[in-house]
Amino acid sequence: MSGSNVETDAVIPVTRPSMPDFDTYVEMIRPLWESRHLSNRGENVRALEEELEQRLHVPHVSLLTNGHLALETAIDVLGLTGEVITTPFTFASTTHALIRKQITPVFCDINPVDYTIDVNKIEALITERTTAILPVHVYGNVCDVEAIEQLAKRHGLRVLYDAAHAFGVRHDGRDVSTFGDLTMFSFHATKVFHTIEGGALTFRDARYVEAIHQAVNFGITGPESVESVGGNAKMNEFQAAMGRCNLPRIDADIEKRKRLVERYDTRLGNASFLRLNLRNERTESNYAYYPVLVTKGRAARDDMMAYLAQHGILARKYFYPLVTDFSCYAFDASVPNATYVSDRVITLPLYPDMTMEMVDRICDVILEGGNER
Repeated sequence: MSGSNVETDAVIPVTRPSMPDFDTYVEMIRPLWESRHLSNRGENVRALEEELEQRLHVPHVSLLTNGHLALETAIDVLGLTGEVITTPFTFASTTHALIRKQITPVFCDINPVDYTIDVNKIEALITERTTAILPVHVYGNVCDVEAIEQLAKRHGLRVLYDAAHAFGVRHDGRDVSTFGDLTMFSFHATKVFHTIEGGALTFRDARYVEAIHQAVNFGITGPESVESVGGNAKMNEFQAAMGRCNLPRIDADIEKRKRLVERYDTRLGNASFLRLNLRNERTESNYAYYPVLVTKGRAARDDMMAYLAQHGILARKYFYPLVTDFSCYAFDASVPNATYVSDRVITLPLYPDMTMEMVDRICDVILEGGNER
């Protein structure tokens, strides 16, 4: 048995937010005590939008208070109705946003290679009520964007990407922010890049700029003018300041993640009871997550989760359960690949502050536990 135990070793969380130097953040927010401009597109929000446009090589970035409201705003701005084809292998927010906007999600199975939506199964799900495709880039793996674009053009559909996992990812040299009609990013504290809470919409069509501004600020267009029925999804200055402090560090953080992932790959690559994440050679990953499949099935996966927890290692079943299995819904969808992956997946701890020794400790426990079973 392993010598590691919760009493003698510090608990390793599944993730840990990356934080800037404290004094750097204090200096970034210090002017707010003079200006008192805390919200409503203050200096930090405007500056971060410009910095992100340069970083992501996209002409337009609109910041919002979180990724979920960014999704709902995108649905409004695109004028989506009826049915939208999406994936069951995603976080609750993706489907919730559709349901909350009175749209019927139509679930397409995932491909078993990189866990993104299976583009070969989308077309059969298109009906006269379909208005859009909502694919999800998973774990930093990029959807088949070329095939999705061709499908959308052929059927006159909008494409809204959920890129909550994909900040900084590039495919064939092109940033993921530039695909589709709109792309949503989550800047939650657990993400590769964060603004504490936060989100963004990226797009190329300048016509969306004013529509998004109205949607996130009650439809207000002037001191005495309200032209549309909008909500409130504005990012505040403290969030934007955190983003401005974190953005210069993002390349170094991704490089740290890469080295940790390579260590995981080396240590776990020959484990017969695991299947590792297959990264596309055409994609520059952000190494956002480290998923493994426990090939022996759900019971073995759950045993491994418990064994890791006994040793102070907090992994996560992500995504489990599938959206189609949530108790708040009553969906009847045939998605065998998504079910297979969801029943077996574990995401292991991964964050820039981790050490190689921590990765080795995790791998030792996994290899020992797997061999014992």
